[in-house]
Amino acid sequence: MTTLLQLSQTENLIAAFFQESEGTWHSERRYYTLPLVETKEMVSILTIEFLEQGREELRELAQLHGLSDEVILRCGAKVSWESKESVSEKKQSKGETLFGAWGNILYRDRGFATAKPVTAKYYFPNPQTLCLRTEYKDSVFEEELKLVGKNYRTRQSIISRAGEQLMIGQYLEKRIS
Repeated sequence: MTTLLQLSQTENLIAAFFQESEGTWHSERRYYTLPLVETKEMVSILTIEFLEQGREELRELAQLHGLSDEVILRCGAKVSWESKESVSEKKQSKGETLFGAWGNILYRDRGFATAKPVTAKYYFPNPQTLCLRTEYKDSVFEEELKLVGKNYRTRQSIISRAGEQLMIGQYLEKRIS
């Protein structure tokens, strides 16, 4: 059973992780589509802003999820990105998403494959590694984000449907500012 102390410690870890991630990042990633192992390489510029408890964005996110007024998201992050293909430099996507933490649940205003609000369970195997599990539309998204010193992050995402892995994404992110 998870205690209030454990939830408080988890919330402190997510706040520290978001604060350490704040800034602008150059992200290089490779997607492997399974089972044929087709590869797609992308480059993105990510901007991450730490959101303190009480910020308007977090209040709006809580409302989007139908959370009561008593539930105030502990902290969060606003992430914006602009992506293009590595080889052709063809623009792929541009957008923004919000994250907010309460207990061991991460609330988002949208998912990877949906514009609808989603939630993820999260935990920390160590203070530099955030693990997420998100489920919707019969799909499971498992992610690991790892801070490597002050200037690098790695990410790995595995997308599955009906117990079958469909895609693996691997990322290396370098801090620009």
